[in-house]
Amino acid sequence: QVRLVESGGGLVQAGGSLRLSCATSGSTFRRSAMGWFRQAPGKEREFVAAIIIGHGLATYYSYYADSVKGRFTISRDNAKSAVDLQMNSLKPEDTAVYYCAAALDYSGYNQPPIHAYDYWGQGTQVTVSS
Repeated sequence: QVRLVESGGGLVQAGGSLRLSCATSGSTFRRSAMGWFRQAPGKEREFVAAIIIGHGLATYYSYYADSVKGRFTISRDNAKSAVDLQMNSLKPEDTAVYYCAAALDYSGYNQPPIHAYDYWGQGTQVTVSS
């Protein structure tokens, strides 16, 4: 069983920044594509960002929802077995619970579909005030 734990959420003013981190258990991190999702009250969970391991070369590919592109950056910290989400220029509409997810042994060339994510964290609250 893979355990994911998000941290770094909080309250920030519009235009500010937050950095979320997702710590993973075990040795599965290096074999997993990782993603961030968010869910606002009364809304469905939506994709935010994902990072996958390139085939052959030691490279990574990142994907972003249009709503966060240019403002958010996803990255991997292999030493800590963690995936981070740097969020800049935050807007009130970014307010949501942010979830980390792992797609174990994902081998696709594109970002994983949501059903490919095997494990999910408990979420961390991000609140952006006007």
